[in-house]
Amino acid sequence: MTVQLLDGTFSARDAGSLLTALFEIKIKFHETQIQADSSEEQIKMRENRIKDLQNELKKTIAYLQGQNGPVQLKSDVEVE
Repeated sequence: MTVQLLDGTFSARDAGSLLTALFEIKIKFHETQIQADSSEEQIKMRENRIKDLQNELKKTIAYLQGQNGPVQLKSDVEVE
């Protein structure tokens, strides 16, 4: 099953706000899971994933700040 999450044209500012919110939700999910995990290996994996997401968000925001016109966002989620 495919769920269409995003498919539209946005200003760079609105795209940044939307993507920031999505990234923050995913980061918060991992932070919550860290509190529930007891395995040090799982905790380290989630901490690394949080750092990766934070870095990706920074790169994405920097890219969007360089855009002068509208930005197309598309995202599908595959549920298997």
